[in-house]
Formats: sequence, structure tokens, C-alpha cells
Amino acid sequence: MTYQFKLMPSPVGELTLVARNGKLSAILWEVERANRVRLGQLVEANDSLILLETQRQLTQYFAGTRNQFELELDFAGTDFQKQVWRALLTIPFGETRSYSQIAQQIGNPKAVRAVGAANGRNPISIIAPCHRVIGASGSLTGFAGGLQAKQYLLALEGAGQAELAF
Repeated sequence: MTYQFKLMPSPVGELTLVARNGKLSAILWEVERANRVRLGQLVEANDSLILLETQRQLTQYFAGTRNQFELELDFAGTDFQKQVWRALLTIPFGETRSYSQIAQQIGNPKAVRAVGAANGRNPISIIAPCHRVIGASGSLTGFAGGLQAKQYLLALEGAGQAELAF
């Protein structure tokens, strides 16, 4: 299966925007861990409409003029992972949730660790805001883009006491 990609500079490093069949499939980090997100062959497509629109909306987000995304998404994962990723989409801008709260939201309160694992494999970072999921104590926990990027995104959104530095 072939995916299209476009590179995008951002305040949190270079992002790789990935699409398939006119829908956004992934946003990958410059510091991406190998095989965190499994994709097929990537072909550069700087003129892809969905990738250009994703870049436009992300640019607005980073400029502080957008707090909600309007993009068609193509999540590839298990049914459980997709359920967790859909729950991420319900976390309001500027708010956070714990892994436990997400597990309760999806009707599986004992699946806290599984929620954490699914959150870590979220292919569409920022848009499906896995950065808004924190530890039960309020601490920042692992993040594919690194904790500094997570702190930056939360500060950008006004969530928590994180400083806006990268």
C-alpha cells in the first residue's frame, strides 16, 4: 500500500504529514521511533490536497488561530486502538485527561495500560491530541515527539503550567 507524504517545518521540529486515499493517515515526528507507526511505501507528494490542507490547519494551530481541526482521518490500527484514538478526538482544546479517564470513557476502566500503549501508537499526533493525555498525578508522561514537544503543545493550548519553549 502506497502513502503520500509531505514534510512540514514546525515549532516542534520537522513533521512528516502522511495521507492515503485523500485522508490524513499520520503525522510523524523528526525523532520518530522506528515502527511506532506502520505504514507502507511513502512517496513524496507536495501537491496533495489533503496534505496541503493539513499543513494549512497546523500552521494556524501553531500560530494560535485554530483550536479545532477539520480533516478526514484514516486511522490504521486494531479496533481497540481506534476506539482509544477516537476518544482522544473528544478531549477539548486546552484540557487534559488521564489514561484512567480515557479507559473509563471507552467503557473499559481496567484497560489503563492498554490505553497507554494505544496512545503511544497514535499515528495522527497533534490532530488526535495524544499530547493531552497525562499521568494520573498530573505529570507529563511519554510522548512520541518527546516530552519537550508535549510541554510545548500543552503550553500553546494553555493547559497546565508548561512554558512555551522548544
